[in-house]
Amino acid sequence: MHNLLTVKETAKYLRIPLPTVYYLVQRGQLPAIQIGGRWRIKKDSLDRDILKEDRPGQPTVLVVDDDTSLQNLFRVFLKKIGFSRVVVGTVKEAISALEKQRFDLLFLDLKLPDGPADDVYDVAKEIDPQLAVVVITGYPDSEMLNRILARGPVTVLKKPLKVEQLKQAVRIIGPKEVAQAAA
Repeated sequence: MHNLLTVKETAKYLRIPLPTVYYLVQRGQLPAIQIGGRWRIKKDSLDRDILKEDRPGQPTVLVVDDDTSLQNLFRVFLKKIGFSRVVVGTVKEAISALEKQRFDLLFLDLKLPDGPADDVYDVAKEIDPQLAVVVITGYPDSEMLNRILARGPVTVLKKPLKVEQLKQAVRIIGPKEVAQAAA
């Protein structure tokens, strides 16, 4: 395969929607160059920087959000800054992941299709009371957010999310080795 991919080829290669590729390219999150007014993505840079294999001992993050475009943004962003990550979309999947492995950071959407997000929060804190939690919500005035805030401190990010917000959250509360990568 040649070294420069079209945006369409990149979407297929990364298994993410075409608009997400454009979004990431325009914000400098993917290694791209413009040739004749069209974006070309450098495949070797993608493989090296974006798709690098998870390494043992790498900090881990659990992302719980049912929005697929947001899941894709997290996959690319977190990989790029050195997190090994698990991205799930339901309360059931999140609790299952929490029971299987330890995480350094949890991004938790409040609106999940199969139950209240505070169930995930409770299980996460029961397993690891020190776990850093970032709540993602389009509803900052919600009853559920109030319930979670009553249980302990959390960082709250308001949707729509921007890469800069994610970087800042990771810099502030993420494990030291990734906080520097997000800087």
